[in-house]
Amino acid sequence: MAEPVAAMCDQLIKAVNVMMDAESSQIYRLEALKFCEEFKEKCPFCVPCGLQLAEKAQTAVVRHFGLQILEHVIKFRWNNMPQQEKVQLKNCAMGLLSNGTHPILQEQSHIKDVLSRIVVEMIKREWPQHWPDMLKEMETLTSQGEAQTELVMLILLRLAEDVITFQTLPTQRRRDIQQTLTQNMDSIFSFLLTILQLNVDEYRRLKRIPGQELQAQAHCRVAVATLNTLAGYIDWVALAHITNDNCRLLEMLCLLLSEAELQLEAAECLLIAVSRKGKLEDRKPLMVLFDDVAMHYILSAAQTADGAAISNQSPTQSERVGVVERHYTFLKRLCQVLCALGSQLCYLVGSDVEVEVPANLSKYTEAFLSFTTHPSQFLRSSTQMMWGTMFRHEILSKDPVIVQMTIKYLRATMVNLVKTGFPSKNDSPSCEYSRVDFDSDEDFNFFFNSFRAQQGEVVRNACRIVPLETFQIAGEWLQYQISAPIDMGTTTSKTAEGLCSILSPSVVQWDAMTFFTESAVGQIFKNVPEENLPVEQGMELLQAVLNYDTRDPLILSCVLTNVSALFPFVTHRPHFLPQVLCKLFASITFEVVEESKAPRTRAVKNVRRHACSSIIKMCRDYPQFILPCFEMLYNHVKKLFSNEALLTQMEKCALMEALVLISNQFKDYAKQKAFLEELLSSVAGRWTSDEMRHVLGDPAAFLAFVGATQQLLDPSAEDTTAINRTRLSFCIYTILGVVKRARWPTDLEEAKAGGFVVGFSPSGATIYRNPCTAQILALLPNLLALIRTHNSLFLPENVVRLSETFSRAYEVMDVEKNVVLGLPQPLLDIYDSPVYKTNLERMQGFFCTLYDNCFHILGNAGYCLQQDFYTIEALAQQIVDSAFVSLDYVPDHRLRPMIRVFLKQLVLSCPQQYYDSLLCPLLGPLFTYMLQRLNLKWQIINQRSTASEEEEACEENQVTQEMLEEQLVRLVTREVLDLLMVSCISRKGPEPAGNKEDMDDEEMMSTEAVPASHAQPTDELTDLGKCLLLKEDIYMTLLTISFSSLSWKDTSNCHRTASMVCWALLRQVVAGNLLPEAVTWFYTSVLKGLQMHGQHEVCNLALTQLAMLVYENLRPRYVELRVVMSQLPGISMEALDQYDHRLLEPNPAAPKVGDKKRKDQFKKLIAGTVGKALGQQFKKEVHIRNLPSLFKKPKPEKRDILDNSETGCLAALFSPQQDDI
Repeated sequence: MAEPVAAMCDQLIKAVNVMMDAESSQIYRLEALKFCEEFKEKCPFCVPCGLQLAEKAQTAVVRHFGLQILEHVIKFRWNNMPQQEKVQLKNCAMGLLSNGTHPILQEQSHIKDVLSRIVVEMIKREWPQHWPDMLKEMETLTSQGEAQTELVMLILLRLAEDVITFQTLPTQRRRDIQQTLTQNMDSIFSFLLTILQLNVDEYRRLKRIPGQELQAQAHCRVAVATLNTLAGYIDWVALAHITNDNCRLLEMLCLLLSEAELQLEAAECLLIAVSRKGKLEDRKPLMVLFDDVAMHYILSAAQTADGAAISNQSPTQSERVGVVERHYTFLKRLCQVLCALGSQLCYLVGSDVEVEVPANLSKYTEAFLSFTTHPSQFLRSSTQMMWGTMFRHEILSKDPVIVQMTIKYLRATMVNLVKTGFPSKNDSPSCEYSRVDFDSDEDFNFFFNSFRAQQGEVVRNACRIVPLETFQIAGEWLQYQISAPIDMGTTTSKTAEGLCSILSPSVVQWDAMTFFTESAVGQIFKNVPEENLPVEQGMELLQAVLNYDTRDPLILSCVLTNVSALFPFVTHRPHFLPQVLCKLFASITFEVVEESKAPRTRAVKNVRRHACSSIIKMCRDYPQFILPCFEMLYNHVKKLFSNEALLTQMEKCALMEALVLISNQFKDYAKQKAFLEELLSSVAGRWTSDEMRHVLGDPAAFLAFVGATQQLLDPSAEDTTAINRTRLSFCIYTILGVVKRARWPTDLEEAKAGGFVVGFSPSGATIYRNPCTAQILALLPNLLALIRTHNSLFLPENVVRLSETFSRAYEVMDVEKNVVLGLPQPLLDIYDSPVYKTNLERMQGFFCTLYDNCFHILGNAGYCLQQDFYTIEALAQQIVDSAFVSLDYVPDHRLRPMIRVFLKQLVLSCPQQYYDSLLCPLLGPLFTYMLQRLNLKWQIINQRSTASEEEEACEENQVTQEMLEEQLVRLVTREVLDLLMVSCISRKGPEPAGNKEDMDDEEMMSTEAVPASHAQPTDELTDLGKCLLLKEDIYMTLLTISFSSLSWKDTSNCHRTASMVCWALLRQVVAGNLLPEAVTWFYTSVLKGLQMHGQHEVCNLALTQLAMLVYENLRPRYVELRVVMSQLPGISMEALDQYDHRLLEPNPAAPKVGDKKRKDQFKKLIAGTVGKALGQQFKKEVHIRNLPSLFKKPKPEKRDILDNSETGCLAALFSPQQDDI
């Protein structure tokens, strides 16, 4: 046999070298791969070949392949090997561990890895039943040298990962191994700690002796491997093992933080240990880390690492410094350790465990603060959540140490809120760290915005502890910023001379100060009694802000935010109100360059929008306070409106909304109605004119009116029809503003006195009337006409009317396209250039906004006009004849607003008495149409997916367009199903099973996936759902949409529908006379969903649960379901018979099968239909046989439970037959 083995080995060596040679052609490489794979599958002497190739004399790649052969044999042939061959292979593997590797520092890591895998694969199949001495053999191996000890560590780590972390074993085998590991954990931990101590001591001793550096490194390598192995166990073993022997493990880990070569791995272990959950009393010993000694080691390690994290890269380079990544990573781990420690402290202090506030809490918080003030923005952000937790803690937040630390934190935040540290720059110590943490300035900017939001939340929490001190800090900073000269820095604006860019030092400082002030001031009024409010200081600050004059739009925007933040103080000094309004009105018409023909920059637009938003916010939050200034406001607005070009349509609408908000405070129906009539008079005149009626009702006239038919060859040519679009937009904006804001008084008595109440419904609810009703109802016919016309624009005969310039006017705008596709937004516009838009972009924006706003008006009309809207004659038919016209031609991106902002809002606001007259006539046709449309769309997408696998790659533009279309279909599908859920399902989200913090270790280690509560016994339909249930055609459509969607290519939609909708709808009709074909279709739809989405665990759980509910509830009456089951791939008919027998003929005397066991049985029945991910479809299955269980509980005999021999039972339980391997 030696000759064929040798010959085969020669061929294999050649094949491996061909595969690994970069010069080999693809054909040769594929032939070599095929030869090697066929050898592993078919050759009878794999083991001798593998052993020969694995000899130390061979090259590393050949040895690796030889060991891979042995691993393949164990994984796929073990079950069929004779006992003698198993014993021989096991002995050879142990021999390889002893003598088959080079010294520890010379051996390749991939050789060690595959060798450890071989042993672990055998352990998974034979231990402990057939290999009881495995742990002893591993311990003996460690006495042979450092290389063997490292391999043993790798084996133990791999075993824990496979059994606990990745769970790559059958349940019984996993349970046997896990429980045996748990039983032996005392000795395993003792063994690991001894190995660690021994090698650390040797490393420390030898590294100081000249000439012993290599031997010292060998011991260091073993220590690193031992720490990595410990990390694999600390995460799941009982906490007692971690805190044993006065927390010896934690002590060792703290000591190792000062060893540069071992500190990172030690910190990883320490982090896992202090992050453990479980019973609070078990976690109490972790507080030992707050002792002076432990805290000293942690702090000194942090200080040393901080100094080592930055070092000069090269003496030949200029003064450029770089981050030493290992030291920086260690700093991150230490920061996480301190966060986890603080988290444990917050859980334990004030709990039943009675943990005192540590005596050296100040030392801990100072250490923690040092990370908050570190130059690394990432480290700063890592501490925020912990600060917030401490500041919210009922006991710790009142501790004097934390109170003092809160002020220090606020001072640190003044620095941290300043946006510095862009990786492309060198203007801050943070930049060097940012180059390690972020790939680009955009990445950093995205991170920093999130970091700033975190800080805002923590500042608000801090303000609850020290409100007046926080306000004082904010005031000092604001006063300083007002008095500081403007520093434009090197990146100035290109718009005009003397203006800043967003990265100018002054703008960055103003921005940070403004955010801090806004976060702090808002909390003052919530946390300080009114008599103690610092009104004088607040008014002093507001006066300073109002007096501050700047022509820089970026800084002016910050000034306006400060005005809004400080405005609540004005309620205590009403005479300041006119000054505030003057400041805001001046900003509404702000321009950098007066009479400029160039478009406004984004910063200027933001200032104007900001001023409008501030006025709306003030009028919304303090309408009664501003009411005395109403006439002044109204006159000012009329003055601004007199110049049509002075304000944009959005700005005009914002000012009108503000006026409407204040008019709500008239609390006089007649007076408010008269005002609204006056306000809407110009709009109503234009909107209801004969010309506009013609334009809005005729697609051809409409396109000509808005200029979509004109050809503009010169991009700079003026669009003469722009004024028409402007006026049309203004009408729509105005109607929307009134519908959104006009309301009756919230107080019933005031509403009665003001004439807003017209009666009461049969259920006793008050019926109000809105002062804008008459005006809005008069405008509604033309609005519906516009919607009908807009839908008709997509008809082919109207699309051809578009000029070449505007041929793409109906397409998705680029900005919206990027949002839909999840593409990153454009680069940071540092210089704030003017926003130039093409004529096409303006037209696209006009159509998009107009369409959206029309549906916003309709969506708000029900809530605004109440019964006056719902009782419009033939309203349902009018909506069908407008919004539902030509839907076949309306693209998906236009359908979304109709469903989301109109129909969904209508469903939410419509009173029950109008369900039959309004909602059922609308929802019935809509759901029927959407079912047909979506079925067709998803069919096309599935065909496209199948075709693309067979064809060559398409052009990039075509691929992007197909991705966009598919994503839009997905979004429309979600909108439809969201509307269905809002209409029918009253169910709230499932309550969590309990506080994760209260789970004990046994629960934490439990690996059985338990789905959220899908049984849904309490699921009920909404009132509308019950109404739709009575309409058989509509209800069957809803069922069909829900079950069809399970097999559409959208996992989140599948999970949501399967878990919350399908059964909730179907269970209502289970008792009825469903056709057998319908029942079969419902069940088959669930199975198709499993085939499509079963690879995703969360979908698998929901779909399996749904399939089981359908089968168990309908199988007794519909034998057709058994026919479906019998056709599933790989189903065991015997198991199906048993399941059906239990279901159809339950035996009361037989023990009841638990829910979990029943689910597992059903899961096995339908396993053949579950789809697999592409990467798993052609994967060879590994089969590990169960061994006689060590821990199976014997079935109790039917006798008195006290009448037994405890000794006998214990002996039987703990004395399994152990056949020596």
